Amino acid sequence: MTPGARISAAIEILNTMADGVPAEQALTRWARGSRYAGSKDRAAVRDHVFDVLRQRRLAAHLGGGDTGRALMIGVLRAQGIDLAPLFNGQGHAPLPLSDAEATAPNAPSDMATLWNLPDWIIPLFQASLGADAEAVAQALQSRAPISVRVNTAQATVADVAEALAEAGIETRTNDLCTTALTVTEGERKLRNSDSYLHGDIELQDAASQAVVASLPDAERMLDYCAGGGGKALAMAARRDATVFAHDIDPRRMVDLPARADRAGATVRQVTTDELDGAGPFDVVLCDAPCSGSGSWRRSPEGKWTFTAGRLEELTQIQDKILDHSATLTAKSGTLAYATCSVLHSENEDRAAAFLARNPDWTQVFTKRFQVDAHGDGFFTAHFKRR
Repeated sequence: MTPGARISAAIEILNTMADGVPAEQALTRWARGSRYAGSKDRAAVRDHVFDVLRQRRLAAHLGGGDTGRALMIGVLRAQGIDLAPLFNGQGHAPLPLSDAEATAPNAPSDMATLWNLPDWIIPLFQASLGADAEAVAQALQSRAPISVRVNTAQATVADVAEALAEAGIETRTNDLCTTALTVTEGERKLRNSDSYLHGDIELQDAASQAVVASLPDAERMLDYCAGGGGKALAMAARRDATVFAHDIDPRRMVDLPARADRAGATVRQVTTDELDGAGPFDVVLCDAPCSGSGSWRRSPEGKWTFTAGRLEELTQIQDKILDHSATLTAKSGTLAYATCSVLHSENEDRAAAFLARNPDWTQVFTKRFQVDAHGDGFFTAHFKRR
């Protein structure tokens, strides 16, 4: 596909999304109907679509509308790209710009457009992040770093970095966690690399790795909201722990056995019915369902579909998860709470509410990870019984 044809494909997908189709579904639908598109073409089209989602308000302003064509014009204009060679009508490229489209509007001045956030959530960002609010909002408009966790039970960070370099994948160490390598070149080669196929690495954000690294060593550890099981695998890499994984929807863990086998790890899956009988655990990690606001640059559609009502629902779910997890924690054990959210209401407020409901517990550790070039936005807090 030519660069112009990729723009046309992105416009088509954005128009499909305007009818209410989620981004991933729209991308999959297009890919199935476009067998001629190679892997590089699909990746480039995906990048275009996600660039728009990260900067939708700015793209609409600079493109003069909300259609797929206007949004692509706007986001390319924001990136300083010359539009004429891409919009030339040749082959499968979009038609040339009209006189109105060719006239760039004035730069925006309102906060919502500059920050690319829904109006209602801006006060929450300001209250939660203070002087860092603008920097975080700006960071969420760029692509996220790609990081891997080195499975130190099988390999050293230095050896993995060397092996990846030989495979054409350049990396750098990451300040957030000693097991993390951030990919600087060749990220699309990762899944076919020997390091990945042999279980020496797992794709995992560096801040997410740091959350697990902050946990104390223990014999029995539970990943309460395991999802795909990335944190459970990180726990299991310690080798001195028996690790359990639970998720209310076991289908999310369907790939966990194969990943654990590849990593030479053992993770015992526990159903909701079995959970109470499987405890107590020395460490219980609750990576609770949340807004995902700390990872919106990876899933940018989320910031446009998220609502105040959903935030209220999530805080109630988070409270229930913490209360149940407390009953699963051994008397001298550690209960750890985490979210990939930057919002105070999902983080510090939930910790304070838990302590207010449970005066026999105390908070012994807390840390925030901001959205930056190293990793996503995370929050974690550890609790122990007095």
